[in-house]
Amino acid sequence: MTGRITGKHKLKLGNTILREQPLFLAPMEDITDPSFRYVCKMFGADFMYTEFISSDGLIRDGRSSVKKLDLFDYERPIGIQLYGHIIESMVDAALMAEAAGPDIIDINFGCPVRKIAARGAGAGMLQNIPLMIEMTSAIVRAVKIPVTVKTRLGWDENSKIIEDVAERLQDTGITGLTIHGRTRAQMYRGEADWTLIGEVKKNPRIKIPIIGNGDVNGPERAKMMFGTYGVDGIMIGRATFGRPWIFKEIRHYLDTGEILPEPTVEEKADLALLHLDKSLEHKEGKAAILEMRRHFSNYFKGLPGFKETRLRLLTSLDVDEIHTIIGEIRAKWGSCRYDRSTGIYGI
Repeated sequence: MTGRITGKHKLKLGNTILREQPLFLAPMEDITDPSFRYVCKMFGADFMYTEFISSDGLIRDGRSSVKKLDLFDYERPIGIQLYGHIIESMVDAALMAEAAGPDIIDINFGCPVRKIAARGAGAGMLQNIPLMIEMTSAIVRAVKIPVTVKTRLGWDENSKIIEDVAERLQDTGITGLTIHGRTRAQMYRGEADWTLIGEVKKNPRIKIPIIGNGDVNGPERAKMMFGTYGVDGIMIGRATFGRPWIFKEIRHYLDTGEILPEPTVEEKADLALLHLDKSLEHKEGKAAILEMRRHFSNYFKGLPGFKETRLRLLTSLDVDEIHTIIGEIRAKWGSCRYDRSTGIYGI
Protein backbone atom coordinates (compact mmCIF):
# COMPACT_ATOMS: atom_id res chain seq x y z
CA MET A 1 0.00 0.00 0.00
CA THR A 2 1.16 3.54 -0.75
CA GLY A 3 -0.15 7.01 -0.03
CA ARG A 4 -1.30 8.52 3.24
CA ILE A 5 -1.53 6.43 6.39
CA THR A 6 -4.86 7.03 8.04
CA GLY A 7 -4.65 8.60 11.47
CA LYS A 8 -0.87 8.87 11.52
CA HIS A 9 -0.54 11.99 9.35
CA LYS A 10 2.55 10.53 7.72
CA LEU A 11 3.44 9.58 4.17
CA LYS A 12 4.39 6.14 2.95
CA LEU A 13 6.61 6.14 -0.11
CA GLY A 14 7.21 2.52 -0.93
CA ASN A 15 8.64 1.01 2.24
CA THR A 16 9.72 4.40 3.61
CA ILE A 17 7.67 6.23 6.23
CA LEU A 18 8.04 10.01 6.02
CA ARG A 19 6.61 12.79 8.15
CA GLU A 20 3.60 14.76 6.97
CA GLN A 21 4.46 17.28 4.26
CA PRO A 22 7.99 15.97 3.63
CA LEU A 23 10.63 18.00 1.82
CA PHE A 24 12.72 16.34 -0.91
CA LEU A 25 16.13 17.36 -2.25
CA ALA A 26 15.94 17.12 -6.05
CA PRO A 27 18.53 15.06 -7.92
CA MET A 28 20.84 17.49 -9.75
CA GLU A 29 23.95 16.87 -11.83
CA ASP A 30 27.15 18.20 -10.22
CA ILE A 31 25.11 19.37 -7.20
CA THR A 32 23.66 16.52 -5.13
CA ASP A 33 26.92 14.75 -4.45
CA PRO A 34 27.68 13.30 -0.98
CA SER A 35 29.04 16.59 0.36
CA PHE A 36 25.94 18.59 -0.53
CA ARG A 37 23.65 15.82 0.64
CA TYR A 38 25.51 15.91 3.97
CA VAL A 39 24.76 19.58 4.60
CA CYS A 40 21.16 19.32 3.34
CA LYS A 41 20.57 16.45 5.75
CA MET A 42 21.97 18.64 8.55
CA PHE A 43 19.15 21.08 7.89
CA GLY A 44 16.38 18.52 7.76
CA ALA A 45 15.92 17.31 4.18
CA ASP A 46 13.45 14.43 4.60
CA PHE A 47 14.38 12.53 1.45
CA MET A 48 17.38 12.98 -0.85
CA TYR A 49 18.56 11.67 -4.20
CA THR A 50 21.91 11.11 -5.81
CA GLU A 51 22.89 13.03 -8.89
CA PHE A 52 21.06 11.48 -11.82
CA ILE A 53 23.04 8.66 -13.38
CA SER A 54 23.33 7.60 -17.02
CA SER A 55 22.27 3.99 -17.51
CA ASP A 56 24.76 3.65 -20.36
CA GLY A 57 27.59 4.99 -18.21
CA LEU A 58 26.68 2.66 -15.38
CA ILE A 59 26.48 -0.57 -17.36
CA ARG A 60 29.74 0.28 -19.14
CA ASP A 61 31.38 0.68 -15.75
CA GLY A 62 32.09 4.35 -16.29
CA ARG A 63 34.08 5.60 -13.31
CA SER A 64 32.06 8.75 -12.70
CA SER A 65 28.73 6.94 -13.05
CA VAL A 66 29.68 4.11 -10.70
CA LYS A 67 31.04 6.60 -8.15
CA LYS A 68 27.59 8.18 -7.94
CA LEU A 69 26.28 4.94 -6.42
CA ASP A 70 28.15 5.67 -3.18
CA LEU A 71 25.61 5.95 -0.36
CA PHE A 72 25.96 6.47 3.39
CA ASP A 73 23.68 5.39 6.22
CA TYR A 74 23.26 8.91 7.63
CA GLU A 75 21.69 9.97 4.31
CA ARG A 76 18.72 7.65 4.55
CA PRO A 77 16.15 7.60 3.21
CA ILE A 78 17.80 8.11 -0.17
CA GLY A 79 17.04 7.31 -3.79
CA ILE A 80 19.16 6.70 -6.86
CA GLN A 81 17.88 8.32 -10.04
CA LEU A 82 18.59 6.83 -13.47
CA TYR A 83 18.07 8.07 -17.00
CA GLY A 84 18.34 6.44 -20.41
CA HIS A 85 16.41 5.65 -23.57
CA ILE A 86 16.97 1.90 -24.00
CA ILE A 87 14.86 -0.46 -21.90
CA GLU A 88 17.46 -3.21 -21.57
CA SER A 89 20.16 -0.78 -20.47
CA MET A 90 17.83 0.86 -17.96
CA VAL A 91 16.85 -2.51 -16.48
CA ASP A 92 20.49 -3.56 -16.14
CA ALA A 93 21.36 -0.19 -14.58
CA ALA A 94 18.43 -0.48 -12.18
CA LEU A 95 19.69 -3.86 -10.99
CA MET A 96 23.15 -2.36 -10.42
CA ALA A 97 21.61 0.56 -8.56
CA GLU A 98 19.51 -1.77 -6.44
CA ALA A 99 22.68 -3.60 -5.37
CA ALA A 100 24.03 -0.30 -3.96
CA GLY A 101 21.25 -0.37 -1.36
CA PRO A 102 19.06 2.70 -1.95
CA ASP A 103 15.58 2.97 -0.47
CA ILE A 104 14.09 3.81 -3.87
CA ILE A 105 15.03 3.82 -7.53
CA ASP A 106 13.73 6.86 -9.39
CA ILE A 107 13.40 7.10 -13.18
CA ASN A 108 14.20 10.45 -14.75
CA PHE A 109 11.64 11.36 -17.41
CA GLY A 110 12.03 15.07 -16.72
CA CYS A 111 15.54 16.35 -17.52
CA PRO A 112 15.14 18.94 -20.31
CA VAL A 113 18.83 19.30 -21.25
CA ARG A 114 19.22 18.96 -25.01
CA LYS A 115 21.96 16.32 -25.02
CA ILE A 116 19.74 14.06 -22.90
CA ALA A 117 16.27 14.85 -24.26
CA ALA A 118 17.41 14.74 -27.90
CA ARG A 119 18.38 11.09 -27.41
CA GLY A 120 14.90 10.30 -26.14
CA ALA A 121 15.97 10.09 -22.50
CA GLY A 122 14.86 12.35 -19.64
CA ALA A 123 12.07 14.65 -20.80
CA GLY A 124 12.59 13.29 -24.31
CA MET A 125 10.52 10.31 -23.21
CA LEU A 126 7.48 12.61 -23.16
CA GLN A 127 7.45 12.24 -26.95
CA ASN A 128 7.19 8.47 -26.70
CA ILE A 129 4.71 7.61 -23.95
CA PRO A 130 4.34 3.93 -24.95
CA LEU A 131 8.11 3.49 -24.50
CA MET A 132 7.97 5.39 -21.19
CA ILE A 133 5.31 3.05 -19.88
CA GLU A 134 7.03 -0.08 -21.19
CA MET A 135 10.37 0.96 -19.66
CA THR A 136 8.81 1.78 -16.31
CA SER A 137 6.96 -1.54 -16.22
CA ALA A 138 10.14 -3.46 -17.05
CA ILE A 139 12.10 -1.76 -14.24
CA VAL A 140 9.32 -2.27 -11.69
CA ARG A 141 9.25 -5.98 -12.56
CA ALA A 142 13.03 -6.34 -12.48
CA VAL A 143 13.86 -4.87 -9.06
CA LYS A 144 12.62 -5.75 -5.59
CA ILE A 145 12.72 -2.24 -4.13
CA PRO A 146 10.16 0.53 -4.79
CA VAL A 147 10.37 2.51 -8.02
CA THR A 148 9.27 6.14 -8.48
CA VAL A 149 9.22 8.47 -11.47
CA LYS A 150 9.97 12.15 -12.02
CA THR A 151 8.60 13.90 -15.10
CA ARG A 152 7.11 17.14 -16.45
CA LEU A 153 3.70 18.40 -17.56
CA GLY A 154 4.40 17.41 -21.16
CA TRP A 155 6.70 18.11 -24.09
CA ASP A 156 5.32 21.57 -24.91
CA GLU A 157 2.33 23.85 -24.42
CA ASN A 158 0.27 21.81 -26.87
CA SER A 159 0.94 18.46 -25.21
CA LYS A 160 0.36 18.84 -21.47
CA ILE A 161 -0.52 15.18 -21.00
CA ILE A 162 0.48 14.65 -17.40
CA GLU A 163 -3.01 13.74 -16.16
CA ASP A 164 -3.24 10.74 -18.49
CA VAL A 165 0.44 9.85 -18.08
CA ALA A 166 0.15 9.85 -14.29
CA GLU A 167 -2.60 7.23 -14.40
CA ARG A 168 -0.67 5.07 -16.84
CA LEU A 169 2.51 5.32 -14.77
CA GLN A 170 0.62 4.39 -11.62
CA ASP A 171 -0.70 1.30 -13.38
CA THR A 172 2.88 0.08 -13.92
CA GLY A 173 3.29 -0.31 -10.16
CA ILE A 174 5.38 2.74 -9.27
CA THR A 175 5.04 3.91 -5.69
CA GLY A 176 5.28 7.67 -6.17
CA LEU A 177 5.37 10.38 -8.84
CA THR A 178 7.17 13.73 -8.85
CA ILE A 179 5.89 16.34 -11.30
CA HIS A 180 7.82 19.43 -12.33
CA GLY A 181 5.39 22.20 -13.24
CA ARG A 182 6.90 23.04 -16.62
CA THR A 183 7.01 21.47 -20.06
CA ARG A 184 10.25 20.35 -21.64
CA ALA A 185 10.04 23.26 -24.09
CA GLN A 186 10.05 25.71 -21.18
CA MET A 187 13.27 24.26 -19.77
CA TYR A 188 13.53 26.37 -16.58
CA ARG A 189 12.06 29.54 -18.07
CA GLY A 190 8.90 31.27 -16.95
CA GLU A 191 6.93 30.36 -13.87
CA ALA A 192 6.15 26.77 -12.93
CA ASP A 193 2.45 25.97 -13.35
CA TRP A 194 1.22 23.84 -10.46
CA THR A 195 -2.38 23.74 -11.67
CA LEU A 196 -2.05 20.40 -13.44
CA ILE A 197 -0.03 18.99 -10.55
CA GLY A 198 -3.05 19.78 -8.38
CA GLU A 199 -5.39 18.15 -10.91
CA VAL A 200 -3.34 14.95 -10.81
CA LYS A 201 -3.46 14.95 -7.01
CA LYS A 202 -7.25 15.47 -7.03
CA ASN A 203 -7.86 12.63 -9.49
CA PRO A 204 -9.73 9.93 -7.51
CA ARG A 205 -7.93 7.24 -9.48
CA ILE A 206 -4.54 8.37 -8.23
CA LYS A 207 -3.57 6.51 -5.05
CA ILE A 208 0.20 7.01 -5.04
CA PRO A 209 1.88 10.05 -3.44
CA ILE A 210 2.26 13.08 -5.71
CA ILE A 211 5.29 15.29 -5.11
CA GLY A 212 5.33 18.79 -6.58
CA ASN A 213 8.45 20.47 -7.96
CA GLY A 214 9.23 23.86 -9.44
CA ASP A 215 9.88 27.38 -8.10
CA VAL A 216 9.65 26.53 -4.40
CA ASN A 217 12.10 29.12 -3.14
CA GLY A 218 11.06 29.76 0.43
CA PRO A 219 8.76 28.97 3.35
CA GLU A 220 5.71 30.96 2.22
CA ARG A 221 5.81 29.44 -1.24
CA ALA A 222 6.10 25.93 0.16
CA LYS A 223 3.14 26.41 2.48
CA MET A 224 1.05 27.82 -0.35
CA MET A 225 1.82 24.83 -2.59
CA PHE A 226 0.87 22.35 0.10
CA GLY A 227 -2.32 24.25 0.92
CA THR A 228 -3.44 25.13 -2.59
CA TYR A 229 -2.59 21.98 -4.50
CA GLY A 230 -2.72 19.31 -1.79
CA VAL A 231 0.52 17.61 -2.84
CA ASP A 232 1.95 14.94 -0.56
CA GLY A 233 5.47 16.33 -0.67
CA ILE A 234 7.55 19.11 -2.21
CA MET A 235 10.84 18.69 -4.05
CA ILE A 236 13.31 21.58 -4.00
CA GLY A 237 16.05 22.01 -6.58
CA ARG A 238 17.76 25.23 -7.64
CA ALA A 239 16.70 27.14 -4.50
CA THR A 240 19.06 24.94 -2.48
CA PHE A 241 22.20 26.20 -4.26
CA GLY A 242 24.38 27.64 -1.50
CA ARG A 243 21.31 27.63 0.74
CA PRO A 244 20.89 24.16 2.26
CA TRP A 245 19.25 25.73 5.33
CA ILE A 246 16.11 26.24 3.21
CA PHE A 247 14.83 22.89 4.51
CA LYS A 248 15.04 24.13 8.11
CA GLU A 249 13.40 27.45 7.15
CA ILE A 250 10.46 25.73 5.47
CA ARG A 251 9.97 23.12 8.18
CA HIS A 252 9.99 25.76 10.91
CA TYR A 253 7.45 27.86 9.02
CA LEU A 254 5.17 24.87 8.37
CA ASP A 255 5.31 23.95 12.06
CA THR A 256 5.09 27.40 13.65
CA GLY A 257 4.16 30.01 11.05
CA GLU A 258 7.34 31.92 11.97
CA ILE A 259 10.07 32.97 9.53
CA LEU A 260 13.52 32.03 10.74
CA PRO A 261 16.24 34.65 10.32
CA GLU A 262 18.86 33.97 7.67
CA PRO A 263 22.09 32.49 9.11
CA THR A 264 24.77 35.03 9.97
CA VAL A 265 27.76 35.41 7.67
CA GLU A 266 29.82 33.73 10.39
CA GLU A 267 27.50 30.71 10.31
CA LYS A 268 27.54 30.64 6.52
CA ALA A 269 31.33 30.77 6.48
CA ASP A 270 31.58 27.85 8.88
CA LEU A 271 29.09 25.91 6.78
CA ALA A 272 30.92 26.69 3.53
CA LEU A 273 34.15 25.34 5.04
CA LEU A 274 32.41 22.21 6.32
CA HIS A 275 30.91 21.70 2.87
CA LEU A 276 34.35 22.10 1.29
CA ASP A 277 35.91 19.64 3.73
CA LYS A 278 33.20 17.07 2.96
CA SER A 279 33.72 17.59 -0.75
CA LEU A 280 37.45 16.97 -0.36
CA GLU A 281 36.67 13.70 1.44
CA HIS A 282 34.90 12.34 -1.61
CA LYS A 283 36.70 13.92 -4.57
CA GLU A 284 40.19 14.87 -5.69
CA GLY A 285 41.21 18.38 -4.72
CA LYS A 286 40.68 20.20 -8.03
CA ALA A 287 37.36 18.50 -8.80
CA ALA A 288 36.09 19.17 -5.28
CA ILE A 289 36.99 22.86 -5.49
CA LEU A 290 35.54 23.37 -8.96
CA GLU A 291 32.21 21.88 -7.93
CA MET A 292 32.13 23.99 -4.78
CA ARG A 293 32.32 27.27 -6.70
CA ARG A 294 28.61 27.37 -7.47
CA HIS A 295 27.87 26.98 -3.76
CA PHE A 296 30.49 29.50 -2.62
CA SER A 297 28.96 32.15 -4.85
CA ASN A 298 25.53 31.56 -3.34
CA TYR A 299 26.62 31.18 0.30
CA PHE A 300 27.75 34.81 0.27
CA LYS A 301 25.29 36.24 -2.23
CA GLY A 302 24.49 39.89 -1.69
CA LEU A 303 27.51 40.92 0.37
CA PRO A 304 28.30 44.59 -0.37
CA GLY A 305 31.48 45.15 -2.36
CA PHE A 306 31.89 41.40 -2.74
CA LYS A 307 32.94 41.39 -6.42
CA GLU A 308 36.71 41.32 -5.87
CA THR A 309 36.55 38.80 -3.02
CA ARG A 310 34.14 36.65 -5.02
CA LEU A 311 36.56 36.62 -7.95
CA ARG A 312 39.38 35.46 -5.69
CA LEU A 313 37.15 32.80 -4.16
CA LEU A 314 35.96 31.47 -7.51
CA THR A 315 39.36 31.34 -9.18
CA SER A 316 41.55 29.85 -6.46
CA LEU A 317 42.44 26.17 -6.61
CA ASP A 318 44.40 26.23 -3.36
CA VAL A 319 42.56 24.90 -0.33
CA ASP A 320 44.54 26.94 2.17
CA GLU A 321 43.92 30.13 0.19
CA ILE A 322 40.18 29.40 0.07
CA HIS A 323 40.18 28.92 3.84
CA THR A 324 41.96 32.26 4.20
CA ILE A 325 39.48 34.07 1.94
CA ILE A 326 36.49 32.64 3.76
CA GLY A 327 38.15 33.53 7.05
CA GLU A 328 38.43 37.14 5.84
CA ILE A 329 34.74 37.16 4.93
CA ARG A 330 33.90 35.75 8.35
CA ALA A 331 36.01 38.34 10.16
CA LYS A 332 34.63 41.30 8.20
CA TRP A 333 30.93 40.44 8.20
CA GLY A 334 30.61 38.09 11.21
CA SER A 335 27.21 38.67 12.82
CA CYS A 336 25.57 40.31 9.78
CA ARG A 337 22.53 38.61 8.25
CA TYR A 338 21.06 38.78 4.78
CA ASP A 339 17.51 40.14 4.66
CA ARG A 340 15.77 38.44 1.73
CA SER A 341 12.96 41.01 1.72
CA THR A 342 15.35 43.92 1.17
CA GLY A 343 18.29 42.15 -0.44
CA ILE A 344 20.78 43.77 1.92
CA TYR A 345 22.92 42.74 4.87
CA GLY A 346 22.55 44.16 8.35
CA ILE A 347 23.23 43.39 11.99
